[in-house]
Amino acid sequence: MPLVSIVRPAWQAEPGDRWQPAASTAAAAAALGEARRSVFVTVGRQELHAFAAAPQHRYVARLIEPPAQTELPPDLVLLRQRGPFDRLTEQDLLQRERIEVLVSKNSGGSATYPKIEAARALGLPVIMIARPGKPAGTMVPSAEKALHWLAHRATLSSPRGV
Repeated sequence: MPLVSIVRPAWQAEPGDRWQPAASTAAAAAALGEARRSVFVTVGRQELHAFAAAPQHRYVARLIEPPAQTELPPDLVLLRQRGPFDRLTEQDLLQRERIEVLVSKNSGGSATYPKIEAARALGLPVIMIARPGKPAGTMVPSAEKALHWLAHRATLSSPRGV
């Protein structure tokens, strides 16, 4: 069965970025190190529990819905907010909360990118969690490209080209 997935292009580090790659959320928690830090975590509510493994840090997490897990970091501030946010708003948050490091998934797209721009502007390190591998199928960057792919497949599979 043919498969097409819409996958936004990943963010790429730019001059001034201080990215440290991590293969997973657990690896990102370990990469924070032993010394206490103030961390802005933007991994979503389903993976926030991974940071309970590094309880020495102070965490700020912005979520739309509260996390369902019972095991969460002990020093955790939950901000219930819905974006989009602009760079200046993100910079204000990072400064107000005295954030020392940002942890983010490399989700691509423009909606959540201002936090990356804010970290760059403030010279903050970012632990960037890599995307999981996509083992099969064709990947396209937009719904428009997916429709084009589907139309092309339909033309190839139709005996009359209709």
